[in-house]
Amino acid sequence: MRITLLVAVVLAAAVASGCSGDQESPGGPLGASSGDTAVAAAERIGFEQVAGASGALPGITVVGSGTARTVPDVADWSFGVQSDAETASAALNAASEATRRIVAALRGAGIAREDLRTEQVSLYPRTTDDGRAVIGYTASSTVHATIKDLGKAGPVVDAAVQAGANQIYGPTLRVSDSRAQYRAAVDAAFDDARAHAEALAAKAGVTLGGPIAIVESGGGSPQPFAGERLMAADAAQGVPIEPGTQEIGATLTVTFAIS
Repeated sequence: MRITLLVAVVLAAAVASGCSGDQESPGGPLGASSGDTAVAAAERIGFEQVAGASGALPGITVVGSGTARTVPDVADWSFGVQSDAETASAALNAASEATRRIVAALRGAGIAREDLRTEQVSLYPRTTDDGRAVIGYTASSTVHATIKDLGKAGPVVDAAVQAGANQIYGPTLRVSDSRAQYRAAVDAAFDDARAHAEALAAKAGVTLGGPIAIVESGGGSPQPFAGERLMAADAAQGVPIEPGTQEIGATLTVTFAIS
């Protein structure tokens, strides 16, 4: 009986290959590579599990989801300065000089050079109410800083303000490395999928086997929490940062064999 079933699987694979050309064979979800023979695939699956001559396994496909919580450990801030002058060059020079002072203050507060970058530079004219005459220019420049020690956020913000920053945005809280938490979320998603499959198998009166196909549908990285814009006067009073927790999610589509 085992030999007869094996021959049926080989013939079915040959027919499917001739009809579909280079497309994946029906055994694709089982993890067989394009170089496997139907005999090798059948031996790997186990003859007793093969249903009919098509080589397809009966199964239950479910979707499982899982989450893991983590604490943000990085804060992103933007420190800007705005300068007004009668000419464009004067406005730009004033903003540039203020930006250099802010960068120096941030470096002095312990922010590494690689954690600082120029985020935006802008210049626009100021006009009369009717828009017919230019009465001056406004230049602005913004520096982005990544603070990797949340305990230093308050002193860093204070240093930027003392150096002349009059526009402050932040914090945007995020996780520097969420790989371990994502793996935990994947484990939870698989357990969730198996629980769904077991409930369905019990309802249908069949026996649930092992997984024969797993598709990772993508993970949900924690959404950074963006703080509100702060005015310089408020920032100068010190900024306590409470990171809280964020969730990392994972979703799996799993097919379990049944018998």
